Amino acid sequence: MLENSSEPPCLDERRKGKPIRRAERLFRLVNQMRGRGVSRADDLAAHLEVSSRTIYRDIAHLQASGLPIEGEAGVGYLLRPGFDLPSMTFTYDQLEALAVGLSFAEAAGDPALILAAREARAKIQASMPQPEARKLADAPYFTLRQNSHAPPHAALLRAAIRKRFVAQMIYRGAGGECSDRRVRPLAIWNLSDGWMFSAWCELRQGFRTFRFDRIAELALTEDRFDDDPAAGLRAFMAQDECAA
Repeated sequence: MLENSSEPPCLDERRKGKPIRRAERLFRLVNQMRGRGVSRADDLAAHLEVSSRTIYRDIAHLQASGLPIEGEAGVGYLLRPGFDLPSMTFTYDQLEALAVGLSFAEAAGDPALILAAREARAKIQASMPQPEARKLADAPYFTLRQNSHAPPHAALLRAAIRKRFVAQMIYRGAGGECSDRRVRPLAIWNLSDGWMFSAWCELRQGFRTFRFDRIAELALTEDRFDDDPAAGLRAFMAQDECAA
């Protein structure tokens, strides 16, 4: 499902007394563009009975969500041939929220919940655009606690994991000493001991798990890291333990 918005409903739905959700408008917009050549924003706006500004905003949202739409305002837009609209489309944040929830259900230990979580993951995965490009099963977010607030650096590290950016940080050790680290974030953990994240540490040339409450400074660099089989999430999960 595409995310909702507080934007006004379309006029045709107003007349019926049934406000149209933004998700449905986006769905109609994509369907209108399929099978067409270049579509002008004014023509799309007239068909959906919204303003051209709304069309510009909706198309920018669809492009950011990964739909293959080319063009620009004032020229027109083209949905590349061969695109098949899935039954569900999620933002990155929504996928990460689903990954956390499914991870929690599998960790609960109930066989029925474990099976249900795996089946739900398979259904969601099958509905995603290019499901082979990013598997929900590999989403690196794990939780064993509920109702705990995410630490300040969580959003930045989630972006680093998703976009494969190397992070630079000042980290305090158990004795209070500080070290300057360049790390490749791989997974975030919400455990009974607190929030942690695991990474490949370029200083130690190995996997390390760091506590969020010991991060003194953290920033993303412009350097990206590849999916190295020896230094990636699967290799980390395959080992028995790793120390900070």
